[in-house]
Amino acid sequence: MATLAAPSPVAVFESALSTGAAVTLTPTDPVGSRTVRPVDWCRDTLPGDETLLDRCAGPTLDVGCGPGRLTRALAERGQHALGVDISAGAVRLARRRGARALRRDVFGPLPAEGRWARVLLADGNIGIDGDPVRLLRRCRELSTPDGRILVEVDPPGAPAWAGEVRIAADGGAPSAPFRWAYVGADHLAGLARAAGVRVLDQWTEAGRWFADLS
Repeated sequence: MATLAAPSPVAVFESALSTGAAVTLTPTDPVGSRTVRPVDWCRDTLPGDETLLDRCAGPTLDVGCGPGRLTRALAERGQHALGVDISAGAVRLARRRGARALRRDVFGPLPAEGRWARVLLADGNIGIDGDPVRLLRRCRELSTPDGRILVEVDPPGAPAWAGEVRIAADGGAPSAPFRWAYVGADHLAGLARAAGVRVLDQWTEAGRWFADLS
């Protein structure tokens, strides 16, 4: 009997967005699984968003925008904002709610490279591709010389980890593995130095931790 192929991570994510299911990320190494609710990102705002949005002065690129919560909020403030995500379903949701969004990989060609005043990595997106140093370097390329990278990280004391994870929605079949990373607030400075950027400020709001890099 043929073995069914594991669903793609994007397919599991899009299913969770459409059904409201919780998604569990299970690393291959024993650092502990995590459960998130992608449907929460469909809300208009989450606690802590305002302090992040307040720092978005100028054209802003929202990397891994999902269903466009932050991109839309910036547009409603009169800001020029663009969201990018590899999920076609998430991009469709973002556009439906009035956000400008494109289906793109952050490591591929993007509009206005080198001209973004702010680049956002919210909702754990510092973990994209499992290589925070490479990602921060790419964000530096995308931003203006005096631009800022605004990052959401895990609380101090949380482990720094990179490797393969699988995601599953409400006990469904786990996805094929993909690369991801976790970054705690007290590990960010070293990663930033390796990427050629520096931490200008860190703050916490509503149990979330953020940093301003340049």
